[in-house]
Amino acid sequence: MKANSDFSECDRLKARIDAYRPLPPRTAKSLRDYYRIGLAYSSNALEGNSLTESETKVVIEDGLTIGGRPLRDVYEAVGHANAYDYLYELVGHRPLKEVDILELHRRFYEKIDGAEAGHYRRARVFISGSRHRLPAPQDVPGKMAAFVDWFNADEAAMHPVAFAALAHKRFVFVHPFVDGNGRVARLLMNLALLRAGFSIAIIPPILRSEYIHSLEAAHAAEGPFVEFIRARVEETQRELLRLFGERDAKDSACR
Repeated sequence: MKANSDFSECDRLKARIDAYRPLPPRTAKSLRDYYRIGLAYSSNALEGNSLTESETKVVIEDGLTIGGRPLRDVYEAVGHANAYDYLYELVGHRPLKEVDILELHRRFYEKIDGAEAGHYRRARVFISGSRHRLPAPQDVPGKMAAFVDWFNADEAAMHPVAFAALAHKRFVFVHPFVDGNGRVARLLMNLALLRAGFSIAIIPPILRSEYIHSLEAAHAAEGPFVEFIRARVEETQRELLRLFGERDAKDSACR
């Protein structure tokens, strides 16, 4: 990570958001539901899911399938919503355990492939477009144990946004599941943010190329990926402040 990474704007925007807290219960639930749809749509779309955000909402909230859309895309939307709900059970739960990560994956993947859901992969897999080899399946359990140890040891040792970005990177480089690794990585990234009092961060599908490029580059240097996530955190914070009615979240002064 670059030594000069500057998270002061993230902190300033967080202070603006914190000024509205505690939110009324109805408002807090509405906001949580808002990101339940938004994160499911964006995270799935990054992986090629064809559902629009409106269709994702219909699938998750109304339990309806969408004509002409693959059933798998519907299962991904429902599964992500279920994993998102479990994420909030982990916000106040410390330390993080491997079983928590397995449960996140199980909830996301159980309708797609129940036999693989919540289990580490038992076969070698490859990432298209990447030159880097993934760990052999027999090495995954040890690397995941090390990941969880690192997560619990370093969570309070660095800025939360940097930690969230590195948690995403470290997890996805292990790639412990046959599928759904990106979705779980972004959920873990947001878990780290939520546990530090930050709001959910969205990576919009339009930035898929930049996202993949910076993540691939992180094999050699973490800085660009940390900077990419920092920018996504800031933009999502500004969007939240706009939802609260602020016209210009970037320039508004603290109350």
